[in-house]
Amino acid sequence: MINNSLHQPDSRMLSPKFSVAPMLDWTDKHCRFFHRLMTKHAVLYTEMITTGALIHGKGDYLAFNEQEHPLVLQLGGSNPQEMARCALMAQQRGYDAVNINVGCPSDRVQNGMFGACLMARPQLVASCVKAMLDVVTIPVTVKSRIGIDELDSYLFLTDFVGTIADAGCSHFIVHARKAWLKGLSPKENREIPALDYPRVHQLKQDFPQLDISINGGIKTLDDARYQLQRVDGVMVGREAYTNPYLLSQVDHFIYGDERPVLSQHQLVRAMLPYIEQQMQQGARFWHIARHMLGLFQGLPGARLWRRHLSEHGHLAASGPEVLIQALAAVPE
Repeated sequence: MINNSLHQPDSRMLSPKFSVAPMLDWTDKHCRFFHRLMTKHAVLYTEMITTGALIHGKGDYLAFNEQEHPLVLQLGGSNPQEMARCALMAQQRGYDAVNINVGCPSDRVQNGMFGACLMARPQLVASCVKAMLDVVTIPVTVKSRIGIDELDSYLFLTDFVGTIADAGCSHFIVHARKAWLKGLSPKENREIPALDYPRVHQLKQDFPQLDISINGGIKTLDDARYQLQRVDGVMVGREAYTNPYLLSQVDHFIYGDERPVLSQHQLVRAMLPYIEQQMQQGARFWHIARHMLGLFQGLPGARLWRRHLSEHGHLAASGPEVLIQALAAVPE
């Protein structure tokens, strides 16, 4: 069901302990529905949506399935009035929080004056936070890097966080790499700059009153639990997408929830009614099924599963039967 009602969020739902990162072209509403079948507690994020798209675009960029809560809208922009307007739109549609993108290094994002380049303008980010908090009651959070270009000292990072915390932001998600705004692609910026986890750990020690979450390079739940001894939250990105069944253990290992989890085969069957419903509303099968390619990663039959979905899922006439056929290649 698509949510169109005013939702009164329960802030207790927004435990920062584990979240799935906002990933452009990946974490759409179909991906998030799939992920939510595996974890009831992890916080899910939208793809970054710009203020321009929300204010001037013709599509419904805020649509989501009611089952996705707790859900955070990631917003790209730097005009305080526009950010406030979009934060209010998000609250009215039922989002549980709004996150400001101060971490994306792409040229397109820089040209729009948002993303990682805003680390050089902490007062502007603080103005956005204040303007947003003046009109909403849901949390406003910030996702950043540890630095950009030559602005990468620890003092720079603490000044950045302190300035924005003074404006009312109490939760920072920090990707533990600096960003090079010139000379590296967004993909290279996720891999080449060295990870510096101790710098984020130190940030938590120096700002004990803030919720500090760490992001970058975390691939296992053992890694996540190690980080949670030092910070308040862990955000996992690519690993949660390419190896999604990792999420099925989050509720047990991170939150202590002992409820039974669905097997991969059960997950596929649980997705079938959703796919049928979404296709009746005009969605293409592949736009949903593509998020399931990595479900059997590391298991016998995984390659056949991926191949069948990839070869047949793109066809205009494809539907849930493609999943059922692909499932036959994987031992239960």
